[in-house]
Order: sequence, then structure tokens, then C-alpha cells
Amino acid sequence: MARKMKDSGIEWIGEIPEGWEVSQLKYVTRWKSEKGCPDAPVLSLYRDFGVVPKDSRDDNHNVTSLDTSNYKVVDIGDLVINKMKAWQGSMAVSDYRGIVSPAYHVCSITSNKVNKRYLHHLLRNPAYLPEYARLSTGMRIGQWDLGFDDFKNIPFLIPPLDEQAKIADYLDNGCASLDAMLSKTRSSIEEYKKLKQAVITQAVTKGVRGEREMKDSKIDYIGQIPDEWVLCKLRNIGDAQNGISKSSDFFGKGTPFVSYSDVYKNYSLPFSVSGLVESTPAEQERYSVKEGDIFFTRTSETIEEVGYSCVCEKDIPHATFAGFLIRVRPFSDKLYTPYAKYYFRSSHLRFYLVKEMNLVTRASLGQSLLKSMPVLLPPLEEQKEVVDYLDAKCAEIDGLIAKKEQLVKELESYKKSLIYEVVTGKREV
Repeated sequence: MARKMKDSGIEWIGEIPEGWEVSQLKYVTRWKSEKGCPDAPVLSLYRDFGVVPKDSRDDNHNVTSLDTSNYKVVDIGDLVINKMKAWQGSMAVSDYRGIVSPAYHVCSITSNKVNKRYLHHLLRNPAYLPEYARLSTGMRIGQWDLGFDDFKNIPFLIPPLDEQAKIADYLDNGCASLDAMLSKTRSSIEEYKKLKQAVITQAVTKGVRGEREMKDSKIDYIGQIPDEWVLCKLRNIGDAQNGISKSSDFFGKGTPFVSYSDVYKNYSLPFSVSGLVESTPAEQERYSVKEGDIFFTRTSETIEEVGYSCVCEKDIPHATFAGFLIRVRPFSDKLYTPYAKYYFRSSHLRFYLVKEMNLVTRASLGQSLLKSMPVLLPPLEEQKEVVDYLDAKCAEIDGLIAKKEQLVKELESYKKSLIYEVVTGKREV
């Protein structure tokens, strides 16, 4: 028989079972500000996996400070909230004792009417995310910040304690199974991405013609190359130019603007970029975006995100590009643009950049280092052969990746739906 339901009085939660209470988090939690344990292990919060010992960065891309005396103490069973990522569900009950950066709120769960694992699942469920976003400040400048005074007033559902335990056990088991499937699928995606990189690197360093006469490139991470290929440096191919720098007041309107993200996420620039900036005709001329241009990401918090390339295969009229990018405009007709699309994304060039670059507070790619990048130039006819081969192989691998990514979306969607229905009592366990 279906259980009896009642109106929760909360529009974004809807009906809940009779016998459940509605309270507020301030009645079951207490904000903590204990500090002064710099030698304790640093913890970080990952949305999918909760609070875990930190490696180098957390889910907000924060690097651990050299001085951790201001970090907050977390005890086992504390609720940890990333105030900048709460709107994405970035909060969890900790299974570890340690410290977290000032980017987090930490609170103890003080009520004996609350199962901590139930609270863990309740607060991370999708129904709460719009409320976290509504209460967060600073969205207009891209800096989300959920204050604890707002967080503590969020409504909290309290089923009978034995039912909380059942819900927690059910979701612990169900989510563990789904997380295992998600982890396996994501690992498969990463393996396919590595395969794609290997295929590209093999093709742009050895060619696709099979057995042939080879010669020593005299570069250890490249090794042997086809005898008729030319090895030069990027400075022999084109001129480098850093992008435009303007204050935030100039963005959001005006002419097309190529962003860091446009380059980092794509092998080829979209024909219609989404960014806009107010720019003068002189700036549009100096920072223009033309067919054949090659863009490189210039700066980031980590070396791993610097030096990613993207080519322009069609002029974008009146466009300019970001100051976090470097544009290389070829002055030689020896480089086929579709070949450049693959060549500058190959693994051996990632090795070159990581090997040669120095990381201070942010990784930054200077023009001198970029201009010294090795470039392998097959004859133009063979560059086209390499492109035809890679177009086919990469399309095949990308298709397999797309299927896996679709599976991830479906599993994530099911997980969110499952958690929502169970923690709000719409599905009885």
C-alpha cells in the first residue's frame, strides 16, 4: 500500500511522507572554526567521492598553500562544504580527520536525531542545488560564495531515525555500485583518449607509410623520423603574438573574442565563438584571427594546462583573442593547417613543454620557449596523407568515447534521480 504523503511546505521539495519533520540545518549543526594544526593531513572535497586526502588540487583547482596554519580542522563525521562549489553539490560528511583550506565551511553535526550518512546524501541531492545557487553571492563576477549564515537556514528533512539509517544504507550500497560503474566507464574513456594521443603521436613522428628509411632526429623523445622529413623550430614556421588584455568592463558585448577555453577544448576553433569584447579596428588588426593561425594556451595554475594548441581553419572577421593565448601565424607555405591541428596536440610536444617549463606560482609559456619547439615537416603531400589517416582513426576513437560519455551522463542522471526520490521519501526503502 502506498505510504501517506503531506505537503512539505517547501516548493522545491514537494510532498514528503507523513511522520517526517521539516527543520533547519542550524538546529542540527554547529559551525566550526578551529585552526592551528598545520601538520595534520590536508583534505580536499571532490563532488563524486566526498572528502578525501589531498594530492595537489581540490575540485576548485586550489593549490595547497605553503602555510597551512590558517586551515580549518576537520574531524571524522564533520560536514565539509566548499562554499565556492556548493551550487554543484560539493559538500560531504568526512570519513577522515585533517585540515581544509579557508575555501571551505566546516560544521559538526550536533543532533542525536540525525544520521550523518543520511545528511550526507540529503544535502548533495539535486533538489538542493538551485537553493545553494540562489543563496550564493558573487555570481556576476564568476566567484560563487555560499555564506554559512545562509546555509544554516536551509530546510532539512528529518525522517524517523531508523528510516534515516535504512535510507543511508540503501544509498551507500546503491551509490557505491553506481560509482563503481562510473569509475570503470571514466577509466575506459581515459584509455581511449590515451590511445588517440598515441595514434596521433605515432603518425606525426613516424608517418603512415609503413617501413621506410629513417634517420636520427637527435631529440631523445622523438627518436627516429622518416629520412625525407625536415626538422626545424617553430620560429622557422611563423611569427608569435600574445593576445589582447582588457578590463572586465569591455567583455560581454562587441566583436567576436577567442577565449582560453575555445583553444583548450578544441583541436580546431569553432567557426562561431561565443565570447564578445569591445575592440577598436586597430586592435582587430593587431590581434586578428585568420585561417592558418595556431593558438597556444599561455598561462595556467599547472603545467598540464599550458601549451595546448588549436588551429583556425576559417577567418573570423573582426575577432581578437585573449591575453592568456599566443597566436602563431605561419609565414611559410610548408605547413598544412589540418596537419598542424594534429601535430601540435601530440604527446611528444607535451613532453617538451613539461620538460622545459618552470613553474613558479602559475605556469606560463613564454614566446622564446614556444619558438624553440621542434616541428617535424613531411612533404606537403605526405602531410595530407597523415591528415586523412588521422581524420578516420580519430573519428572512430571519438565515436567510442562519445558512447562512453553518454553512458556516464545516463548513470549520473539515474544516480541523481535515485538520491532525490529516496531522501525526500518519494521512494520507500
